Amino acid sequence: MTALEVFAIICAVLGVVGSIVPGLPGPPLSWAGLLLVYFAGNRGDCEPISSSFLLIWLGITTAVTVLDYFIPGWFAKYTGGHKEASWGAIIGLFAGIFLAPVGMLAGALIGAFIGEFVFAGQGTVESVKAALGAFLGFILSTGVKLIASGVMLFYIFKAVI
Repeated sequence: MTALEVFAIICAVLGVVGSIVPGLPGPPLSWAGLLLVYFAGNRGDCEPISSSFLLIWLGITTAVTVLDYFIPGWFAKYTGGHKEASWGAIIGLFAGIFLAPVGMLAGALIGAFIGEFVFAGQGTVESVKAALGAFLGFILSTGVKLIASGVMLFYIFKAVI
């Protein structure tokens, strides 16, 4: 196994972790792993990773990364929330990172509620709805990132091993 292949696997694993942990760009790291495998050459029992394959996954990676910033806000807005609920979910997620994964999930939910209730001045029922919307959007966007990074990890392992 070459150094590029080892770094490709490291990037792919960090990509999956980064799909959950804030601060690590999950899918872009996984795509970097694909790029490293492309340059290392394929030795696995699969078709070689081509430049077309790389470009398709670059498009998917870009779309997933961009949507990750909008999905929680869309869900919060759909359930009647404001931008404060989305920001509260993000801040709560970071605050709960030390108690991962439960702290991150609870932090996102509580942060969205506080953002909507305190900063947007909404009532309890509206704040709970907005918090659930922002929370569900966060869960959906995390799931999409995990799927994309997991598929890239699969292709990297298949090409290397």
